[in-house]
Amino acid sequence: MSAGTPWSHARILAGRSGSPRLLFGRMYEDPGIELAVFPAAPARVLCVASAGDTAAALAHAGYEVTAVDVNPRQLDYARARVVDGAPARMGTAERLTAVGRHVAAGLLPAWQRTALRAFLRLDDPARQLRWWRERLDGVGLRLLTASALRPAGPLTALLRPGFRGVVPPRFDAVLRARTARVVASCPNTANPLLRLLLLGEAPDPVPVSGIRFVRADVAEHLEAVPAGSYDAVTLSNVLDGPGRAYARRLRAAVERAVRPDGVAVLRSVREDCVEQGDPTGWDRSDQDGRHLRGASPSPQERCPLWGTVRVLHTGGNP
Repeated sequence: MSAGTPWSHARILAGRSGSPRLLFGRMYEDPGIELAVFPAAPARVLCVASAGDTAAALAHAGYEVTAVDVNPRQLDYARARVVDGAPARMGTAERLTAVGRHVAAGLLPAWQRTALRAFLRLDDPARQLRWWRERLDGVGLRLLTASALRPAGPLTALLRPGFRGVVPPRFDAVLRARTARVVASCPNTANPLLRLLLLGEAPDPVPVSGIRFVRADVAEHLEAVPAGSYDAVTLSNVLDGPGRAYARRLRAAVERAVRPDGVAVLRSVREDCVEQGDPTGWDRSDQDGRHLRGASPSPQERCPLWGTVRVLHTGGNP
């Protein structure tokens, strides 16, 4: 497996290396974005396997899906959930968020489950935003998130070195602002991703067959398949951790493996790449004049974890 990405260690927390861990028991991305921008089914599409939710949503929509993951435990878990209907389990991400919810509920009455359920029953974004500002995003939450999510806090200390630079310097303020944006733009009753973050609850995917599961680093896989093998790809978290060399490599692999005028969806926990000098280089042409063209604006992501959601088109000249 590729040594070019910290995801190949199959661990996101610091400590001694060992057997692969289940990192994600659920997926925190909105497949509605892919369903809105991908070519019509039955197109050939690639996604990261992770917990299987996106692969299942695409397969149910009629796409020919390949799900790739470098982590063998994650790949087996996704296959069991999506094909066999196995129930969700907690991965590293769910354990971290569960600790945060438990601490918040113990210290802040507005963050107890009963109060949060009332908030999640709202269907008026204007009222939701007022509730968020007046009841949930108070001094107590700000102190709690500042102590936990800033660079000197426990979250950064827990992460493997390769992932520490991914967390924005003031992730507490960033995450609260992203949450405010989401609750102001989408009815809570229509946002299962917000429910997943606040309560840890989400429905399991309906089993579906026909998905091809492949154990591989995604760049290696895209480099190995015949040119033009896919009509679209979706890559979440893939560039959160690896450096610029891997980002350039993955960009070239996407250009090669996705047909001209295909679609690539890129999600990152980082803030918008433009603000960081476009560290991926994905908006610049390569030596052959090929490039990934941005499609603006990108659809609204219903999960507040993401700082960047970019929809790009492959091929052509700038």
